[in-house]
Amino acid sequence: MMAAGGPVPHEAAGDAGDSPEPAGRAPAIRPFLLTAGRVSGGGSGPPMPVETQVVSTSDGLSVLRSLTFEHHDIVAACRRPQSVAELAARLRLHLNVVRVLAEDLCAAGHLAVYRPNARTAQDLSVLRRVIDGLRAVPDSRGSLRDTS
Repeated sequence: MMAAGGPVPHEAAGDAGDSPEPAGRAPAIRPFLLTAGRVSGGGSGPPMPVETQVVSTSDGLSVLRSLTFEHHDIVAACRRPQSVAELAARLRLHLNVVRVLAEDLCAAGHLAVYRPNARTAQDLSVLRRVIDGLRAVPDSRGSLRDTS
């Protein structure tokens, strides 16, 4: 049993909104109008890193129909965990707009936010494993990339 407001398990999230395609057309409204002119969320800390993972909470999904446009789209798109950068690209919103709105949704309990560990991101062995993993991915012809 999950605590109210906790992250929604991957299986319980449902298939709606799981498409990797963008959610729709780019908005014709100025980004500063979406955030009421704010360039950062309500917190006093640094902006949310682009690699921060966000996922809808059960509370967020329960109030989905009552959320306004972009808030609704963000919570709906976050049924599966994804980075802030992926979310911005998928919704075709400016990255800083998504950062501000995601911080608002987190403060309201509608999103769970998982910030990267700074020590892990700077760990050389982790970076080497990532590079090795990327080299192991075949290209479009099915060939492995040259590792030299």
